[in-house]
Amino acid sequence: MPEKTVKLKIKRQASPNVEPHWDEFEIPWKSGMNVISAMMDIATNPVTKDGQQTTPIAYDSNCLEEICGSCAMLINGKARMACSALVDRFEQPITVEPLSKFPLVRDLSVDRSVLFENLKAVKAWVPVDGTYDLGSGPRMTPQQQEQNYPLSNCISCTICMEVCPQFNEETNFVGAATISQVALFNDHPTGAVLKEERLHALMGDGGIHECGYAQNCVESCPKEIPLTRSISRVAGQVMVQSIKDIFSS
Repeated sequence: MPEKTVKLKIKRQASPNVEPHWDEFEIPWKSGMNVISAMMDIATNPVTKDGQQTTPIAYDSNCLEEICGSCAMLINGKARMACSALVDRFEQPITVEPLSKFPLVRDLSVDRSVLFENLKAVKAWVPVDGTYDLGSGPRMTPQQQEQNYPLSNCISCTICMEVCPQFNEETNFVGAATISQVALFNDHPTGAVLKEERLHALMGDGGIHECGYAQNCVESCPKEIPLTRSISRVAGQVMVQSIKDIFSS
């Protein structure tokens, strides 16, 4: 009986300034194999399907447990996490490409620092002065905890930004992940001290008004975060804040 194999077609690009090309690989199948483990096997013997020696695939990966968010890529045309993409669930050859809306570094590795710049712009954190003992923080009701906990599951994978039709160079839209973190920290008893600053940040260029409610984000989120619900909540907060600003000016 012939050995079962896995066929992969991977988009390669040595640097942003060279033309991309495709390399095809055929490697032995293993039980429970995912796309990342397939690329690990390629790295041990980087030879293409037609016998040409090549280099290991460049990609980002860390936890292999869908927690770090670093291995997001396009697999058979869909943005997903490579660590949870089991090869048995895909038609072969499995095509693997880098995310398309972020600057390419090499092969499947892209620069997703725009997300972290957006998070800094909206001050997506709880301000704490560590110079003295603050004691226990304000209490949150179980209802608040239940509402906010899903938002804290964001792994910064940027899949929601990749699939969003409004996230592009023309709009500079901050994306669903950033808005969802605004919802999380605005509802935090301590984080709410920066609420007005966060809302003002979302009133400007690329802010919440750019969202077209396509709902691609909530459909594609690997952690099933209720992103559109967050967007609706924050949109209401932005509207109330803008009215307050009118009467306080």
